[in-house]
Amino acid sequence: MGRQQRWTSATGRVFFVVLPLFCASSGALAVDATIEGVTGEVDKNIKAYLQNVDAEQYTDARLEGEVRRRTQEAMRVYGYYEPEITLERNTDDRVWLTIEPGPQVKVETLSVNVEGGARDDPPFQDALEAFPLKEGDVLRHAPWDRLSGQLSGLAIERGYFDWGFTDKRMEVRPYLQSARLYMDFDSGARYQFGPTSIKGSHIELDRLRRIQPFESGDPYLAENLALYSQRLADTGWFSSISVRPRLATAQELTIAPPGESDPWWSEATPSQPQRPRLSSAALAGALSINKPDDKELPIDVSVEPADRHQFEVGIGFATDVGPRLRFGWEQPWINRYGHSLDHDLYLSAPEQRFTGVYDIPLENPLRDSYRLQYGVRNLDDNDTELLEGTVEFARRWQFDNDWVQLLYLRTSYVDFVQGGEADKVWLFYPGVQWTRTRTRPQRFPLWGDRQQLSFEYSDTVWGSDAQFARMTGDTEWIRTIGNDNRFLARISVGAIETEDFDKLPPSLRFFAGGDRSVRGYSYESLSPRNDEGRLRGGQQMLTSTLEYQRRVTGDWWAATFVDNGDAFDDWAPDDLKTGAGAGVRWISPVGPIRLDIAHPFDDEDAFRLHFSIGPEF
Repeated sequence: MGRQQRWTSATGRVFFVVLPLFCASSGALAVDATIEGVTGEVDKNIKAYLQNVDAEQYTDARLEGEVRRRTQEAMRVYGYYEPEITLERNTDDRVWLTIEPGPQVKVETLSVNVEGGARDDPPFQDALEAFPLKEGDVLRHAPWDRLSGQLSGLAIERGYFDWGFTDKRMEVRPYLQSARLYMDFDSGARYQFGPTSIKGSHIELDRLRRIQPFESGDPYLAENLALYSQRLADTGWFSSISVRPRLATAQELTIAPPGESDPWWSEATPSQPQRPRLSSAALAGALSINKPDDKELPIDVSVEPADRHQFEVGIGFATDVGPRLRFGWEQPWINRYGHSLDHDLYLSAPEQRFTGVYDIPLENPLRDSYRLQYGVRNLDDNDTELLEGTVEFARRWQFDNDWVQLLYLRTSYVDFVQGGEADKVWLFYPGVQWTRTRTRPQRFPLWGDRQQLSFEYSDTVWGSDAQFARMTGDTEWIRTIGNDNRFLARISVGAIETEDFDKLPPSLRFFAGGDRSVRGYSYESLSPRNDEGRLRGGQQMLTSTLEYQRRVTGDWWAATFVDNGDAFDDWAPDDLKTGAGAGVRWISPVGPIRLDIAHPFDDEDAFRLHFSIGPEF
């Protein structure tokens, strides 16, 4: 039967696939398929297989053959091995492809086995249990190929570097609509971490080994190499870090099969000298005579020191303080023990401060340290004026649950005027603080929370000018429903118990209002007032925020919020101030930018604009 007759006979069929075919003079483009007769994943897969067919590159006969071949391949992965395919050509140079899928092949025999050291390794057993195909199921290629890749990936990740498939077959009998699947995976023995060699470090090696998450003799796990690299980076001591296994296994020595890229270890060990490689067949013969038994894998760590002096300049703006500048000078290491020094200068119209932190890492540099902090602060805002100098010595612990505990002793000299009342005081007081911050992602968290709780106590017995007990607490939560609905809730509390309130400097009293407190009110404008109507600060404070954000498009979000709170002297105040409003959020390259318009409920005609840059916490 001729080609034209064969195409014409398709007019009686029920299912068609329309494929545009341009004549040579029109500059043909790729085949564009409109598929009927098969739906869902099969439909999408056929389109994917045909989308790169350029009709201009084929004669009519070759185009027909290419379309048939690709359609058959696209359907086989879903178990359709004997589809009936015919074509019809219309006068407008379009091609109709008619598909009758036929029966699907089913799995008759399924045999998957893992041998070697991985036989009892839980992740391998989990992979086998999660394999979706069972005997009697319709054959699908994707799960079969995925299992193969999963087993080999687990072997590389978990140190079975001599792995291989002793059998991997898919026997399909289309005429019986049956398939037999065989996969035998031999992992070989698991490698262990060997000794760690560290080069280029200016810090004592013992300090680097203390944060190593593995020891020589532990089973190899690639995740631990990444964790060690991350920990080294978190110290801030190094500008570049390389943590690589020193491979000398059978699979490292083999060349990649034709058409494939270099194996993973070529990228994992770029600093290692390239060894001559043999073909897999030649190497197998050599190893059958003398197979290596050493399963220790040495680890090579190469680092370069970070710049000893690092400088940072920041410019920002917020309605609370107006324009602000920040100059940072950091010394991430100043000696071979990893001590660090950080200085920060902050400038704005109402406030100027200079602070320094000297950090002394202990046995675990990332979790335990002593800290000496000092600073000078000048503030002139609303009814507050102060000049304050502070020195603090602290012991820091970070626990496995991400909580950070800080035990500190602080001394401050403060010369202040609050609400027209002036004083100069020396304060000596210990304190303890617990904090935890979790966010993901970092720049604009879609999930996260921040907790803080602190207690401080001062007594005239040891020379302090005031006796007081002070507590502060904050909790803030961010949660997202779907990809476009973001919720934020925050509660802050504070309380002071004292008979010497007039001697407490403004930095220890409580004020509310502002961008991160009760919006609709200016910065720290809410507190009890004295007889002259000036702010004097409160002994207690309570604020809360509830905010809903909705993604508008891309990095732009709309927000609505309600803030409630005040600073006061007696618990159970008559009422709390409330502000509500709406705003926009833009996730800019320099961080989230927030613009809000808030209305205070106790003033019907008032509105206040709030603008700030930076994450919520």
